[in-house]
Amino acid sequence: MKILFQGDSITDCGRSRENNINVGTGYALLVKSALGFEEPAAHEFLNRGISGNRIVDVYARIKKDIINLKPDVMSLLIGVNDVWHELGDDPNGVDNDKFFKIYCMLIEEIKEALPDLKLMILEPFCLAGTATTATEAKWQGFSTEVPKRAAMAKKVAEKYGITFIPLQEKFDKLCESAPADYWLIDGVHPTAMGHQMIAREWIKAYKTLGE
Repeated sequence: MKILFQGDSITDCGRSRENNINVGTGYALLVKSALGFEEPAAHEFLNRGISGNRIVDVYARIKKDIINLKPDVMSLLIGVNDVWHELGDDPNGVDNDKFFKIYCMLIEEIKEALPDLKLMILEPFCLAGTATTATEAKWQGFSTEVPKRAAMAKKVAEKYGITFIPLQEKFDKLCESAPADYWLIDGVHPTAMGHQMIAREWIKAYKTLGE
C-alpha cells in the first residue's frame, strides 16, 4: 500500500527531495515508524509536503506530486499559510472563499483521476504561544482566520465524504498540561511532542478507513 503525506512545512519537516526513504522528522516519520513496525514491508511511505505551501500551491502540483504517484491513501494538512502569508508586509494569502473553492477543485480532480484513493483531511491549527512566537504579534489575524480555514477544510471533508482529523481542540487540551510552546515551537510548527499527537490521531483515523 502506498501512503502519501501532503501539505506544508508541518508535513515537510526536512524531508528529502532526493529519495523517498527520508520522510522528514515530523508526524510522517512517526506514522511510518509505527505502521512500518506493526505491518512490516506492507507499505510504501511518500512525503511531498513543501514548506510555505498554500492550497493554491498544492493544487498547482496536483499532477506531479499526487496523481502521478498513484497513492492508495493520502492525507492533506494545509491552511495555516493561506492565513500567514496574508499577514506579512507583502500579503499573498488565500481568502476563505477561494480556499474552499480551490480545495474542492483539488479533491474533485484527485477523485476523478484516482477513484479508489482513500483520503484524510487534517485540520489546520495554531496557538498563541509566547511573545517570541510567530503567532503572538499577529494573533488577531491567526485566531480569527485559521479557524475559518479549519471550518472550510471540514466542510470539504463532509462534502466529499472524506475522513476529517480534528487537531485544534486536541492542541488546546494539551495546553492544560504544558505551555503552548511545549507543543508548537512558534504557535504553528509542532515540537516532537506535538508531532506525536498528530501521528496518533492520523493512525487512529487511518485504521477506520476500511470500516
